Amino acid sequence: MHVHNVILQLVSVATLGSHCALQVLKGAKDEGFKTILVCEKKREKLYRRFKFIDELIIVEKFSDILNQEIQDKLKQQDAILIPHGTLIAQMSSEEIESINIPVFGNKWILRWESDREMKEKLMREAALPMPKPVTDPKDIEKLVIVKRQGAAGGKGYFMAANEEDYNTKRNQLISEGVISKDETLYIQEYAAGVLAYLQFFYSPLTNELEFFGVDQRHESDIEGLGRIPSEQQLKSKKVPSFNVIGNSPLVLRESLLDEVYTMAENFVKASAKLVPPGMNGPFCIEGVYDENAQFSAFEFSARIVAGTNIFMNGSPYTTLIFDEPMSMGRRIAREIKEADTNNQLKNITT
Repeated sequence: MHVHNVILQLVSVATLGSHCALQVLKGAKDEGFKTILVCEKKREKLYRRFKFIDELIIVEKFSDILNQEIQDKLKQQDAILIPHGTLIAQMSSEEIESINIPVFGNKWILRWESDREMKEKLMREAALPMPKPVTDPKDIEKLVIVKRQGAAGGKGYFMAANEEDYNTKRNQLISEGVISKDETLYIQEYAAGVLAYLQFFYSPLTNELEFFGVDQRHESDIEGLGRIPSEQQLKSKKVPSFNVIGNSPLVLRESLLDEVYTMAENFVKASAKLVPPGMNGPFCIEGVYDENAQFSAFEFSARIVAGTNIFMNGSPYTTLIFDEPMSMGRRIAREIKEADTNNQLKNITT
């Protein structure tokens, strides 16, 4: 049996049972924390398998974490909630901001991640190179990708070549119940090249930026289309989906790393200016390298991303920073431990 560290810390670490919960709570346990999982009843069986989860709080749906009774349970154990993509997908910004237990990082910046116009504003402030947004379907002149608001995991995204193509596909997805007719869609010129999701951690305790790793996402069923001969593709009327199924690791050419750090440093500075207290903790800059190795950023995630699950034992880049296996989940727990020891928890939570 693997023996985990004895619980040493007074605060505990909590998260929702989805996305990267296993990585987060394993990392917290390795740093000596009590671990709490807010778990939907339907997933209880899965999470009971893992001995490093000390307590499961069973709920019918994740938004039950907004109930006073659940928050009181977490408060009694001095829990710090680690936000991830499921929190953003399942709750509105107002609901997330109303959570009255400490949230790791900056809960106010999650609104900027969920709202496409705010997201674009922050990326511009950070001077990130970006594909051009298209404000009206009638202005579509070249291939675009159409996205939904918030963290939808790629479901309901589609490509369009012109206004007619956009309307046809949008109407088809509405009729299939994938998107609703009144939701606001975001149109962006499609950037072709090698996809790269750049993972970082910024510590307000040391004012240091750490580059954690790179992943790529595997999306269904767009990825399978390459296996279908073009003749059959042309006959198909199905709108391909970009639903994220999993992730795989990537290592960049070393000559690209200087720009990677610069982009992230600019993003941290812009966040501190527009959304105090800034981009504390894990984040991801998501984009594509073109044929000239120029990066174009189409998204950011202002919290831990599921691509970090690849690196539960560390990544090629964390090996350069730490002399021990360091996942993003463990790095979060290490930051909480440092802050707790030095009476600075208020500097790393909101």
